[in-house]
Amino acid sequence: MIATNLVSGERIARRRPWVSVATHVMLFALAYFTAYALRFDFELDSFRAWQFLVTVPLLVPVRLLVFWRWGMFRLYWHHVGFRDLIGLQSAVTLSSLLFVVVLYFMQLIPEMPRSVFILDWLLTVFFCGGVMYATRYVREMRSPFEPVAGRRTLLVGAGAGAEQLLRQTQHDREHDLSIVGIVDDDPSTHTHLLHGIPVLGSTRDMARLVARLRIELVVITVQHATKEQMRDLVERCSATGAEYKILPSLAEMLSGPEPGGRLREVRIEDLLGRQPVSLDLGPVAREVCGRTILITGAAGSIGSELARQLAAFRPARLILFERAETPLYFINLEIQRAHPQLDVIPAMGDVTDGNRVEHVIARYRPDYVFHAAAYKHVPMLEANIREAVRNNVLGTRNVAESAIRHSVRKFVLISTDKAVNPSSVMGATKRIAERILLGSTQCRTAATEFRVVRFGNVLGSDGSVIPLFQRQLAAGQPLTVTHPEVRRYFMTIPEAVQLVLQAAVLPEAAARISMLEMGEPVRILYLAEQMIRLSGLTPYKDVPIVFTGLRPGEKLDEELTSNVEATMPTVVEKIRLVNTDQGDVESFAFGLDRIDALVAIGSDQEVRDAIRGLVPEYSEFTPRIPFTDIEVPVGTTGTAAAVRRAAPPAVAPVGNSLETNKPGAANVARAS
Repeated sequence: MIATNLVSGERIARRRPWVSVATHVMLFALAYFTAYALRFDFELDSFRAWQFLVTVPLLVPVRLLVFWRWGMFRLYWHHVGFRDLIGLQSAVTLSSLLFVVVLYFMQLIPEMPRSVFILDWLLTVFFCGGVMYATRYVREMRSPFEPVAGRRTLLVGAGAGAEQLLRQTQHDREHDLSIVGIVDDDPSTHTHLLHGIPVLGSTRDMARLVARLRIELVVITVQHATKEQMRDLVERCSATGAEYKILPSLAEMLSGPEPGGRLREVRIEDLLGRQPVSLDLGPVAREVCGRTILITGAAGSIGSELARQLAAFRPARLILFERAETPLYFINLEIQRAHPQLDVIPAMGDVTDGNRVEHVIARYRPDYVFHAAAYKHVPMLEANIREAVRNNVLGTRNVAESAIRHSVRKFVLISTDKAVNPSSVMGATKRIAERILLGSTQCRTAATEFRVVRFGNVLGSDGSVIPLFQRQLAAGQPLTVTHPEVRRYFMTIPEAVQLVLQAAVLPEAAARISMLEMGEPVRILYLAEQMIRLSGLTPYKDVPIVFTGLRPGEKLDEELTSNVEATMPTVVEKIRLVNTDQGDVESFAFGLDRIDALVAIGSDQEVRDAIRGLVPEYSEFTPRIPFTDIEVPVGTTGTAAAVRRAAPPAVAPVGNSLETNKPGAANVARAS
């Protein structure tokens, strides 16, 4: 039975072009005859009847030829749109002009009434377009007796997003939405209909409309809202008590894990106001295509995204250098499945093992190296200073020296905003890594082109604050925030990697530090509050927030440039170049050798002193800042909670773990 249906479907599909041709032949003749009939008031004498019969065999083949060349017989009538109507008008116009030319050469043009050409053009467009749109209407129309199924849905925004969603629901009946209304803050849209759905009012009316219309789902269709607008929309949706979701952007539909797009939950990045990146990656594709690329730290957050995006540009070979076996296995499997034609090499190894680094680079001879391997957790590195230096400093030197020996064309270091006026070991070691690439004599004179890219925190990266909050919410524990006023710069992982790739090919960024534009800093307290709200809970009521005090090495605010650095724009709006003082080259080389020896035999304090010698702007970690009676604004509600905290402990716990930050460690801030 199934096989019979498939065969029948294939036969119909094969016949459809001929059905379309036959239909158009009849419509051409009908339109031409009607034009004659209208011109002569439906009273055709024998001469006009003869004229029609002689010229219609000339008109139909001309129209068929033009329509075939124009692709009109391949249109899918069930989904015909305005663009298809424009194509129809163009095809009719061109075929009418060719018809006039044919009549002229056959010396029939003097006897033809001019009005017949005009009437024929109008009627052909009307008949052909009418049949196509009638076919679409019959497919999409819903019987008045057909019961409306699906969740009662209210759309927020009467723009392009809402129009696309409504059109999709009309084309595809396999959905669970019953859209009953739209709200929009533009008064000019009120009382209007969008695909038959009324615009009922503004977003201020949402709570009333949800209750009156028994709305079960609210869908935010606004595509380009600012962070303030999105925060306001989410708050109003949350206040209705109904479930709310967001319509993905076109970029998400094309590149997401489920191409085609589905309604999704509102995510924290939707509230941060990060505008979508629109970059010309053509230069990246041209540089990378056919090259051999090595990524260190390839299984990390940035390294794995680098692998995904670079693989799409068809390099000859992609070497994934990583010391963590299981994450390396999965990213290798992912890239191989997505790009089976690509030669992917999973190379296990540690950047601190100079012999292994040398072996991999000597064997595969990469053209480009993206060095993303680094320790990055600030409190953890404060307690493990020698490992921080071994990995971030000596590991970088190992990779850079091997790249020079084997004539790697380009070397890109992934750095951090914490390297600016560093107050942590992590930031100081990354600043030393920058100086290794841009300040050492060996790197300056090498054929390898060295570049550095700085950016701040990335949303969803391993160990970042968002996954921590998610784990705490899932465990039913309080959310831990170090300080009410701590702020950080954030961007998404794909955005950061796109900008890294763009900076890697900018001609003016050679041997320079590129800084990615990070937008406005975001309060971590705000993130915590919004994470709670997006979980359907109320901050300080359903989920407490615990303030633990700044940890070793942490600042209240990160900086993008130091007082000895200046920035300048590039041709890419979101990338700036940093002019910085790399210091004395010989002193730096001596200090680097000294810190190498101290890592093996020195004390932690000696290593710290050596770091300070290489990074004069490095200051000791900031101790926990005690705070009492601090007024903490709670989100955008305008309320405040007085935070009282006990005196900080003598020894600060390492990390922001769930074990060290239990509710007993600090008083809980609650809204009064």
